[in-house]
Amino acid sequence: MQTSSGSIPTVIRSSGEEPTIILPPAGQFIGGQFAESEGGHTEIFRPATGEVITTVCAGVAADVDKAVVAAQKAQPAWGALTPRERSETLHNVADAIEAHADILMALESLNTGKPQAVVQDDVESAMDAFRFMAGACRSLTSMAAGDYVQEHTSVILREPVGVIGVVTPWNYPLLMAAWKLAPILAAGNSIVLKPSEQTPLSTLKLAEITAQILPAGLFNVVTGFGLPVGNRIAEHPDIDMIALTGSIGSGSAVASAAAPSRKRVHLELGGKAPVVVFADADLTAVARTIREAGFWNSGQECGAACRVLVQDTLADELIAALASEVAQITVGDPAGNPDVELGPLVSKEHFDRVTGFLERALADGLRPVTGGGPLPGVGYFVAPTVLADVPAGAEAATNEIFGPVVTIETFADEGEAIRRANETQYGLSASVWTSDAQRCIRLPRLLDFGTVWVNSHLTLANELPWGGFKGSGYGRDLSLYALDDFSRTKHVMFNHGG
Repeated sequence: MQTSSGSIPTVIRSSGEEPTIILPPAGQFIGGQFAESEGGHTEIFRPATGEVITTVCAGVAADVDKAVVAAQKAQPAWGALTPRERSETLHNVADAIEAHADILMALESLNTGKPQAVVQDDVESAMDAFRFMAGACRSLTSMAAGDYVQEHTSVILREPVGVIGVVTPWNYPLLMAAWKLAPILAAGNSIVLKPSEQTPLSTLKLAEITAQILPAGLFNVVTGFGLPVGNRIAEHPDIDMIALTGSIGSGSAVASAAAPSRKRVHLELGGKAPVVVFADADLTAVARTIREAGFWNSGQECGAACRVLVQDTLADELIAALASEVAQITVGDPAGNPDVELGPLVSKEHFDRVTGFLERALADGLRPVTGGGPLPGVGYFVAPTVLADVPAGAEAATNEIFGPVVTIETFADEGEAIRRANETQYGLSASVWTSDAQRCIRLPRLLDFGTVWVNSHLTLANELPWGGFKGSGYGRDLSLYALDDFSRTKHVMFNHGG
């Protein structure tokens, strides 16, 4: 594969002193203790070099069954606590994450290839997720009690769902665990969690550092592959709900497996975020934001600013500005390199998938303004890439590449921009860039996405909901809406008539 002339960045290899890595125990974390699996083991790789870091258990269905029993035993007492008592425990979890922040950041970077800025944001956001939910669970609101029928007083109770199965992805192992754990625990539930088989280390470390904080059996971790571990969690008759962050294919498989037991399903799936740029937009702000939001975490981000739709009269200027910004991105092994902005992709399998997209894109005539292919040397590095001359419906513009690739399409007017932005199976997030005040108000209502930013992109807060429409799933992470999703309402009516 060829990259565009003169645009191949140098990969900075490890330099300086690498941080000390304290690996977690490799067993399954069930009932507050680590134990060996009834299955075998699987290797965990370092994506910056392709080297094996360690091995962890490759779980089997029997491991899930044991974890469910432990979770069932722990949940009633936890669910019976007052919101204040659960809140205090969640604050203690946040404090433990903060106390072990350096270890968690080093471990996450080693296992995923994330740069320093990304892992620091992940750990700080994980802490804040627990602190927000610790406060939120003490201030839940429901409709007022009252006599909605003569001589009958109604009260709405908020109850835990029970045992909740969780499946987390490889792109944000620690953060996505926190996004699920914090509201699930805040609402009074217990958990059986399967991390990605590629990136389980930070989740196992989280289990280790919270083992003396959370009651035994409340938080269980079963490592292994989707078959058999993930499938058993989805189908298990004693798991009351399953929450997954992953691909559309994974979401469909989980929903199908969960259907016979009629358990609740919470899905946060993929995205292909359109960045709709009008001719009156701040060009400098657009280019700088795409540099960060399009290539954050090596583009392995479901809300990444990866699909630019720019008004045709501004296209050439934006392409030049974005090419200049992206050419400045520092690529490398994050170990010992705090200035690295873009690390490797997570695995050889994913590296092959992303480079396959690029090979087909170039063969179809898409123009690599920067990058366009893999980088030489060890590790799973792909050059930060901007593709221009992208026609409507091109594979690179419609499918989730999930790598450091931004595509640029053009549109003529507002009507075409809305139609083209919405012509996707995904509905997670989008952004609109314009200085027109009326358009700022009008367009977000017309875009079929769960989050729409105006003159911004990939700005998140724990107070605000995150989740999508269409193929991007249903249910909400973060905010009070997540507490709604991970609890159930019960109506109690009292007859006080004669």
